[in-house]
Amino acid sequence: MPELSSTQTIPKVGAVPKHVAIIMDGNGRWATQRFMPRVAGHSKGVDAVRTMVEACIEQGIDYLTLFAFSSENWRRPEEEVSILMRLFMTALEREVNRLHANDICLKVVGDLSRFSEALQEKIRDAESKTANNKRLTVTICANYGGRWDIVQAMNKLLAAQPEITQIEEHHLAPYLSMAYAPEPDLFIRTGGEKRVSNFLLWQLAYTELYFTDTYWPDFGRTELTAAIQSYQHRERRFGRTSEQLLESKKAP
Repeated sequence: MPELSSTQTIPKVGAVPKHVAIIMDGNGRWATQRFMPRVAGHSKGVDAVRTMVEACIEQGIDYLTLFAFSSENWRRPEEEVSILMRLFMTALEREVNRLHANDICLKVVGDLSRFSEALQEKIRDAESKTANNKRLTVTICANYGGRWDIVQAMNKLLAAQPEITQIEEHHLAPYLSMAYAPEPDLFIRTGGEKRVSNFLLWQLAYTELYFTDTYWPDFGRTELTAAIQSYQHRERRFGRTSEQLLESKKAP
């Protein structure tokens, strides 16, 4: 079971983040700089996902969460959205056996009802096939938004426990879409933008944030190591003072 919320208790902190969440930004700009169609950048981004999964296993990371398609990305040109959906389908078909063979669990979270039935079926099959794998949990956030997540959790809670008159964190948390995972220790956004863009709004409360100008297709092992090294130099106080943190490290 995941640890309790970081606003309710102080989670354990290791030298290597247990959970890394990434906004994979810059695919289109990567392609444009090379005078290629934007779809070429998205295709190259899939290769970067494969590299990142391997790198996380090498680093000893337990959870990798990737923001693939936001609830706001439907505003993009229709042709690009259509290409992204086909690419998602193709990636599932090509990668699931590889993930399963490497003991990797795949989960897809978001409002999947807007996707085609064929894509929804592919997602269900992939999740079912890899459900018992333990080496790494890879979560793809697709048609996902942090506000949507909180609202859908609230609706599920009210439907399941209508007798509750005053809602507290521990009531709502089990209904969030990533209740199976601990909160991210490290958030990474590639591509130069410095915002969280409606991603994991509840879960990022005490996550360390790391922004890089590197476009996602170029983000590999070296870049992940740099992000982890930055993380290792942070003081994760969770509301405490530096002196309290030092004392806690001295305690047996």
